[in-house]
Amino acid sequence: MLASCRDDVMVVPMEDINTGGKTVKSEIIGMYLLNEGNMGSNKSTLDYLDLSGKDSTVHYYRNIYSERNPSTVMMLGDVGNDCQIYGSRLWLVINCSNKVEVARAEDAVRIGKVDIPNCRYVTFKDGFAYVSSYVSPVYGDGTSPLGMVYKVDTLSLQKVDSCIVGYQPEEMAIIDNRLYVANSGGYQGMTGQGYESTVSVIDLRTTQETDKIEVALNLHHVKADKYGQLWVTARGNYTNETGSLWWLTKGADGKMQVGGHLDQAVSDLCIVGDSLYFYGSQWSEVTMTNTVTYGIINVRTHQVVSTSLSDAPEIQKIRMPYGIIVNPLHRDFYLMDAKNYVSSGELLHFLPDGTFDWKVNTGDIPAHAAFVFKNEKK
Repeated sequence: MLASCRDDVMVVPMEDINTGGKTVKSEIIGMYLLNEGNMGSNKSTLDYLDLSGKDSTVHYYRNIYSERNPSTVMMLGDVGNDCQIYGSRLWLVINCSNKVEVARAEDAVRIGKVDIPNCRYVTFKDGFAYVSSYVSPVYGDGTSPLGMVYKVDTLSLQKVDSCIVGYQPEEMAIIDNRLYVANSGGYQGMTGQGYESTVSVIDLRTTQETDKIEVALNLHHVKADKYGQLWVTARGNYTNETGSLWWLTKGADGKMQVGGHLDQAVSDLCIVGDSLYFYGSQWSEVTMTNTVTYGIINVRTHQVVSTSLSDAPEIQKIRMPYGIIVNPLHRDFYLMDAKNYVSSGELLHFLPDGTFDWKVNTGDIPAHAAFVFKNEKK
């Protein structure tokens, strides 16, 4: 009887939800959404939004990974931290499970995994994946080593090189042959040792750190725009230094340098054309309150052009915004609401003019998404 129980695999069934939204046929045929799940709960899940137009309405499929990979031990894992598509493969960074899951983009069927300690984000260039890592355990003893960026062959899924960067590195962006890494120093800040404030510069030809750019405390996201600028978010120290948004640009010597900043807290952002869509969630340990803002920034002029993404009442009902992604072809956008962090969140869809379209229940803490294009489903 015991052997029989051990062989049984409990698979949470996938749910097919009709959102009621109308499909528009285009090169974008779907979107994966990675739900983080609470730390320590092993509840990270993967959902899929079908935008292919095979039905007259948009369908949302909850929890597809466990059903399509029933033999995977512990299902997807503990805390999904990033979701990206490169070529015909889907890459899912599972932070506390210390791994990057790799699956087919066409159906999310598992190909393999890469073991990387306390991994955070992934980006790609020329057949290689670059994964940022805190290196130290999530539940540490208050001390931690410098962070690392691992270089992974995207076909063999083997780690081929690595580079030491700052403490607790987060998101990365690539311009030309340089990788820019936002160092947060999150563990250092929590233990009173002080947050990091630099962007590491890695030469991809040698996989060596060649420079550090001083920006601001507790860096998180970094994204490149079409003008060759980098946009970097800083979370501050939650007391006397609030969140801010910085842009970096090339100087006369060709090296990236700080161009300026906006006193605007930005928790997540998505750049399409000249527009940087964002939401900001600013927590204060002094007042014990959280202030949420939304808006659009023109990346060419560095000016805030809108202090609202939508006038629809539904955006004001969002309890805790946790992710944003904008359709690069049509400019409609999606916001993710983590709600109370311990139960189902919501995905809300808005038309390009900000009109609310539909919403649907997701897994716990929806946070990261990636569009699927026709040529990626091979």
